[in-house]
Amino acid sequence: MKYTVDDHGMDWWREQVEDRLGFKFEPERPYEFKRNGDRYGWTDSVPGFKNFTMFVQNGRIANFPGNPLKDSLVEVAKAHTGTFRMTCNGHLVVADVKDEDVPKMQALLAKHKLDNLDYSALRLHSMACAALPTCGLAMAESERYLPRLIDLLDKIIEEAGLRQDAIVIRMTGCPNGCARPYNAEIAFVGKAPGAYNLYLGGGHNGNRLNKIYRETVTEDQILELLTPIIKQYALERNDGEHFGDFVIRKGIIKETIEGKDFHSL
Repeated sequence: MKYTVDDHGMDWWREQVEDRLGFKFEPERPYEFKRNGDRYGWTDSVPGFKNFTMFVQNGRIANFPGNPLKDSLVEVAKAHTGTFRMTCNGHLVVADVKDEDVPKMQALLAKHKLDNLDYSALRLHSMACAALPTCGLAMAESERYLPRLIDLLDKIIEEAGLRQDAIVIRMTGCPNGCARPYNAEIAFVGKAPGAYNLYLGGGHNGNRLNKIYRETVTEDQILELLTPIIKQYALERNDGEHFGDFVIRKGIIKETIEGKDFHSL
C-alpha cells in the first residue's frame, strides 16, 4: 500500500477505497504516538486486573543455558488464570491478573527471574528478526548477533551516562526488514556474513523512516562509527531530544521527509 500511496497520493487512495466501500471515511480523530517501546513491569488493565510485561530477548522463548525460560513460563501458565499477549516488539504480557493475585504472581515471576528488567534502555528497545539459521533469505546473523553487539554498545552507553535513555535499535538479516529496521533510530540490515548497512535517524515513536548512513560495515566499523555519535549525543542533546532527532539536527544524517525520499542522500 505504501508504494501505491507514494505513486498516487493519499487523496486518490482514499477515493478508491471509499468507492469500493460504498461510504465515506469520517474525519480523522486526534491521536499522538508517544513511544515505540513496551510498558514493562506492572500496569493497570481493566478495573480489578493488572498486566505484567516481561522482556524476552528478540521474542525467543526457549530454554537457554542457565535460563530455562520456556520451562519457567510453563509454570507461570499453570498458575495463571488470565491470558498471555505478545507485543509487536516480541515481548510477553502476562495479562488479566486479578488484583488479589498480583502478590502471588509477582512471587512466582521473581522465583523464576522473569521479573528481571535490569537492562539498559537500549536493550529494552531492541529487536531482531530470526535470520540465520532459520530464514533462507538471511544474508547475515541477526537474532543470535544483536545481543552481543548490544553488550559492546552498552559499554559506550554506560560511559556516556545513557543507560536509562531509550534508543530504538533493530537488526535484520536481509533487506526484507521483518524486525522493522527502517523506522528505528539505529538499524542494521544484513548485506553479507558479518556485514551490515547502517541506518540512522528514524523517529523514536515510529513516525519517521531512517536513512542509510554507511554501507557494508563490520563490527569494528560499527563501534568506530557509533562511539563518537553516542558521546556527542550525551553532551549536546537538547532536553528531551531523542537520538533520531539529534542526528538529524546535527547534520549527521538527512531527514527522510516521505517514503520516496528514503533513498536520497
